Amino acid sequence: MNVQEIMTNDVKWCRLGTNLADAAKLMWDTDCGVLPVVNGGGQVLGMITDRDICMASATKNRAPSELSVIDAVSGKTHRCKMSDDVHTAIDIMKREQVRRLPVVDEDGALQGVISMNDFILFAGETKAPAISLQDVARALKAISSHRIPVGTR
Repeated sequence: MNVQEIMTNDVKWCRLGTNLADAAKLMWDTDCGVLPVVNGGGQVLGMITDRDICMASATKNRAPSELSVIDAVSGKTHRCKMSDDVHTAIDIMKREQVRRLPVVDEDGALQGVISMNDFILFAGETKAPAISLQDVARALKAISSHRIPVGTR
């Protein structure tokens, strides 16, 4: 089973210059906790979460409307392709300890998002027999394990 068979297709996105208040409102309006960040060509540059918005606003002591996505987007973005097997996506999520991945085409352009929610909803279903409840539980355990803080290794 490929990622494109269970991913969410109709995803909202933002740009690096989008202010954080607008990004948060878009998340609120669409009931999601993450937005892909794309450039003018639609290629994924990163992902911003509701937590990123809160932490940027709090640590910079500024209102979200005064900050842009570029002020809050964090770390390297991990992604998968539409044609990837669902287990490839689960393996990336486990290894990188992320709950969502942008799904891109061969040119890196955003096509959708696949999340642990997608796996949970499809696990054990007859239309998605490749995803077992055990696969999902192992992935959630790996994602949820505590990371070693930077500088303490």
